[in-house]
Amino acid sequence: MAQSVSLKKVVIDALKPHEIDILDLSKAICLHNGISNVSISVIEMDVKTETIKITITGDNIDLSEIKKIVEKYSTAIRSIDEISVAKQIKGSK
Repeated sequence: MAQSVSLKKVVIDALKPHEIDILDLSKAICLHNGISNVSISVIEMDVKTETIKITITGDNIDLSEIKKIVEKYSTAIRSIDEISVAKQIKGSK
């Protein structure tokens, strides 16, 4: 039996300009394969930027792809605050 570990949840602390809409950003992330749910909360507002918390859940999240999507929306990842992984055992039938 083969085993693999997949990323099920990630919580990201990020900084974005006011002009970037959180609905557009959340939809762009959610459209990626392996993701089932995206939640974005505005934590703090400054003159030009907003600190946001992005919570992503799914069956097999590709963190490198998430980073590319977030950067495309002019958003900087400050830290990854939470990670959840699960082991999957694949057996032959």
